[in-house]
Amino acid sequence: MAKKIFITGVAGFLGSHLADRFLQKGYDVAGCDNLIGGYLDNVPDAVEFYQYDCKYLNSMKKILQGVDAVYHCAATAYEGLSVFAPNLVTQNTFQISSSVISAAIAAGVRRFVYCSSMARYGTQDRVPFTEDMICKPQDPYGIAKYAGELLLRNLADVHGMQYVIAIPHNIIGPRQKYDDPYRNVASIMINLMLQGRQPIIYGDGEQKRCFSFINDDIQVLEKLLDAKNVQSEVINIGPDEEFVSINELAKVVAEILNFKLDPVYVPGRPQEVKLATCSAEKARKLLGYKTEYTMRKGLQEMADWIKTRGAKKFKYTFDIEIISSKTPKTWTEKMF
Repeated sequence: MAKKIFITGVAGFLGSHLADRFLQKGYDVAGCDNLIGGYLDNVPDAVEFYQYDCKYLNSMKKILQGVDAVYHCAATAYEGLSVFAPNLVTQNTFQISSSVISAAIAAGVRRFVYCSSMARYGTQDRVPFTEDMICKPQDPYGIAKYAGELLLRNLADVHGMQYVIAIPHNIIGPRQKYDDPYRNVASIMINLMLQGRQPIIYGDGEQKRCFSFINDDIQVLEKLLDAKNVQSEVINIGPDEEFVSINELAKVVAEILNFKLDPVYVPGRPQEVKLATCSAEKARKLLGYKTEYTMRKGLQEMADWIKTRGAKKFKYTFDIEIISSKTPKTWTEKMF
């Protein structure tokens, strides 16, 4: 049984919920975050918290001493933005992974759980995506995430560290950052509607996704800590039911908030995958995965949480590195 668990990105949406679950189960939990994409008040009080940036190898080596297992959740998960800010996104996705993986091996960590992204798959000939597909990432974020997977496999095999690659996707729920104009479509919609503003939809809105409530992901991710049948496996984490368009998502959010919907449509973003969802069959077989939350129920809980905190102005935190005719005006003109 694991003794001490370390979570990178512990102030983030996924990392903070993982920390809660492991604390409830009686584990010692530590974690770090540079607070680029999370909220400090997400961090549970009992977590041994370090406001460190994962890119600093010597610091990571120091704080991973005595750790049994690492959940690597930290990343600048900006898929669309990565086409226009590739340096920022790849540094804070691939480079930090290199640092954390190296530090974990040096510290003698037993098991490393790498939280990758559905962006690894890119556009495929069919959906849902299955773990045996050849990865064809089509944006810098997906490329960086997949490169991190390859690096982990290589180094873990050489140095004898156990690893699992998890693919959580389109997670929704309380604690998700909702004042960020670059990501998290459902929380952006909720924040806009609570301000009395119409949601902005890229393209025709017929891009389709499945949305996963955070509790349904945590119930599977926690099992990756000690399960023997998942070592060296790649496992999609999330539902394959309710494959809905962004237009349908907007309608459900509007119904929950009793909002009169009239979306603003803007040109589509370069490199966005039209149809993207993952099969949950492997997670069902190996880990007993079962979807417990419908999309509507998950959106309702997230909307209730955002209401309690209050709508917020969107923060354009990052500089766009490449500005061209293809750069979305939603960002250059700060339309959110």
